[in-house]
Amino acid sequence: MVAFVGRERELSVLGTLLDDVAAEIGTARPGRCLLIRGRRRIGKSSLVETFVGAAGAPSVFYTAAGASSEAELEVLTDAVRFSTLPDRAVFDEAIPGNWTAALRQLAGTLPDDRPSVVVIDEIPYLMDRIDAFEGILQRAWDRELSRRPVLLVLIGSDVSMMEALGSYGRPFHQRGQEMVLGPLNPAEVGRMLDLDPPAAFDAALVTGGLPLICAAWRRGMDLWDFLAAELANPVSALLVSAERSLAAEFPDHAHARAVLSAIGSGERTFTNIARAAGGIANTTLTRAAEFLVRKRLVAAELPLSTRPSKERRYRVADPYLRFWLHFVQPHLPEIERMRGDLTLDRVRAGWTTWRGRAIEPLLRESLARLLPDDNLPSAAAVGAFWTRSNDIEIDIVGADREPIARELLFLGSVKWLEQRPFDAHDLAALHRHRALLTDLPVPLVAVSRSGVTCTGLDAAYGPAELLAAWRPAPR
Repeated sequence: MVAFVGRERELSVLGTLLDDVAAEIGTARPGRCLLIRGRRRIGKSSLVETFVGAAGAPSVFYTAAGASSEAELEVLTDAVRFSTLPDRAVFDEAIPGNWTAALRQLAGTLPDDRPSVVVIDEIPYLMDRIDAFEGILQRAWDRELSRRPVLLVLIGSDVSMMEALGSYGRPFHQRGQEMVLGPLNPAEVGRMLDLDPPAAFDAALVTGGLPLICAAWRRGMDLWDFLAAELANPVSALLVSAERSLAAEFPDHAHARAVLSAIGSGERTFTNIARAAGGIANTTLTRAAEFLVRKRLVAAELPLSTRPSKERRYRVADPYLRFWLHFVQPHLPEIERMRGDLTLDRVRAGWTTWRGRAIEPLLRESLARLLPDDNLPSAAAVGAFWTRSNDIEIDIVGADREPIARELLFLGSVKWLEQRPFDAHDLAALHRHRALLTDLPVPLVAVSRSGVTCTGLDAAYGPAELLAAWRPAPR
């Protein structure tokens, strides 16, 4: 199934939890709970639906919609009525009047002699709309649900609220295990779309590893075939996924949208972002940036070195959203007029420059996953270094901690071009920047899409090695 390439580990976790429930039948608390969080459109609901369909256990799948408490109770009632729970008819005979009664009544429909699955999707809506919902859920779990052989799966797209649900001091603390569902990684994207390593990294940048967007990329397509098809379709997943996600993430935060667009356009410093966002006040920008960082939409990074720095820079954390904000959002009107060909021309013209910076965080993470090897040690932190004037800018800095390191472990440069390998000029520039940063002979590394034509490096890595870092280690 195309949407679940690379989800074997998550499906295995769900299966193991259901097996644990079965093994505990007859004990005081056989129930298990799993909290799944991840960005919107990442495939959380589809993952659980696939698991439930394959498990064959009695189940109910309820999705909250952000409506009133009464409306949500009606939706839950309908979900139970059309479920496969053996005693679902209870909800035909007695409609619960509140959520305490509803969860108690739901527990009563669950079988005692075999495992069942209860799924509550988009639970942050309930946490936001229903007074004391976390306490209601905790009491229902402690007094009723955990005493049944049930796997309770709680799903949420608001990452910060889902983290809070299981955090210390909150009613549901330590009631469930937690799973973070991320996008498909570059190796999974490459395997799904049958792409070679360089093309797999390109596809990961454009799709962000979102299964819904990847599903539109037919095998045999190259990047430009895919973009031509998607930009010619005003309702394609590539075009609409970002807007729908942003509308759900912060419908009432106009300043946050403006700041996000400014960062997506390529602005990285506080002053430039404020100017690009319409000259908003510093306090407004600070609140908006903190909100975006809290929502995991933006990463706020400091230079990694042995010296403290306040030169914070911002970037859009999700590669797909970064692509969409830079290339798609400004030109949606022309795409809607069926002139996606004009947008495609702009992507072609700006692709090399945009990709050169957008790929760096992904390559740094790839290197962190790959090490240690015969040439370089593992690094607790792999970041970058820059100064306010950019007279020193080092693409890769490996260190023992961040943002202020005790020890620098390696320094490196990224050269991610189709026709130009890392050469002696690049090595000379890297030597100069190392000398300005440290007097120590810190190892030097090159990360290059098209190979290396010079000697004098301690290590060099290309697309194949870096992509392999994302594949599961052999057991």
